[in-house]
Amino acid sequence: MIAIGSDHGGFALKQEIIKHFDENGTKYKDFGTYSEESCDYPVYGELVGKAVASGECELGIVICGTGIGISIAANKIKGVRAALCGDCYSAEYTRRHNNANVLALGGRVIGPGLALKIVDIFLNTEFEGGRHARRVDLISDIEAKNM
Repeated sequence: MIAIGSDHGGFALKQEIIKHFDENGTKYKDFGTYSEESCDYPVYGELVGKAVASGECELGIVICGTGIGISIAANKIKGVRAALCGDCYSAEYTRRHNNANVLALGGRVIGPGLALKIVDIFLNTEFEGGRHARRVDLISDIEAKNM
């Protein structure tokens, strides 16, 4: 199951992604927001981050206007590796090399066509492990010492 959440700046793009999920039979849990009324992105970054870190959801997607603020919030949850991606290459390699478990998108930065390609690549790319696992472990060590 995929966790998804946004603030008001990412709401329209989140709706496009949910429509895409519905069309493709992708299971997801929507953590809000549920309108374009102004709200605070950290709330939704935390909700999605906790769902992924706890194992309730396998991967997550967070969206705000730029994707920056909500990715910072999600990354405050121990065990979350949120990556802001605005291109297909970054989406593929953040999964292959960084084992990112939350994708951040900027709803006011990229259009829905590109966003859906990025989402599909992120969700369908596997972590390579090997030397990359050692590096992800080093990130986890830093997290353990500082969180």
